[in-house]
Amino acid sequence: MPENDIEIFINGSSVKVATGCSVAAALAVAAAPGITRRSVSGMPRAPLCGMGICQECRVSIDGRAHRLACQTECAAGMRIETAQAVA
Repeated sequence: MPENDIEIFINGSSVKVATGCSVAAALAVAAAPGITRRSVSGMPRAPLCGMGICQECRVSIDGRAHRLACQTECAAGMRIETAQAVA
């Protein structure tokens, strides 16, 4: 692992990302297909605007629900849970 990389956990899986990486960027490169949540009707949702306006990037981070992935910087040991595994 390069010196500037940190380890985070996405849906229980260990992922290495660069220091300063946003949670949304980490999800885009590590958690294909990048689904962050499900709409009320069950449709898969993913980051859209990248600046916190659309609210489509909401995930649970370290047990706190509805965090904006595009506005949150990854921290070592962070645990991110998405709705990706939900059918």
